[in-house]
Amino acid sequence: MADNLFNLNNPDFLGMMIRFVINIFFLFILIRLVYFRYSRKENFMFGLFLMGIMIFFIGSMLKAVFLELGMAIGLFAVFTILRFRTRNFSIKDMSYIFTTIGLSVVNSFKLVGFPMLGIFIINAIVILSAYVLEEYMIKNKPERLTIIYDKLELLSPDKKQRLLKDLSSRSGKNILRVKIRRVNYKRDRAEIDIYFRE
Repeated sequence: MADNLFNLNNPDFLGMMIRFVINIFFLFILIRLVYFRYSRKENFMFGLFLMGIMIFFIGSMLKAVFLELGMAIGLFAVFTILRFRTRNFSIKDMSYIFTTIGLSVVNSFKLVGFPMLGIFIINAIVILSAYVLEEYMIKNKPERLTIIYDKLELLSPDKKQRLLKDLSSRSGKNILRVKIRRVNYKRDRAEIDIYFRE
């Protein structure tokens, strides 16, 4: 059956190619129009696209080559192990990796009797969710500014409110929180990060 799958006259092969075009279309929207717009990481785009393509073809051929479920999960587990051994990604990047894998797997399934509109709706929901969450993060993420501060007596935890009030009056901004980077007792000053919303 696996040999027959690659016959151009085989309707299963034609169906797989149609699903592949649908997969590439939605991956382009997710990776290029959503992920790249908010992250500007060109080197990750390459990996995400290739990963989505490979996962799609592996998922499409699982039934044709009679791979058991354990073997299929093992193929994805190998990638996960390699990922954790190479470099650390942010949670956001890992979410996009998982979403790319998930969309490619969903698009690779040959769902008998499942309307094609359903695949479009599932893909649209996932991509729309990613877009809405990105917009929400941008609107609600506080700005950060590193400053040199000279009132070390206000840096103690019990004087937090006085510190925030003093920083707000000096900067003219509504300070939400403060993170102390380092304190120099010789020069009587500290380097702190202030977080605020415009």
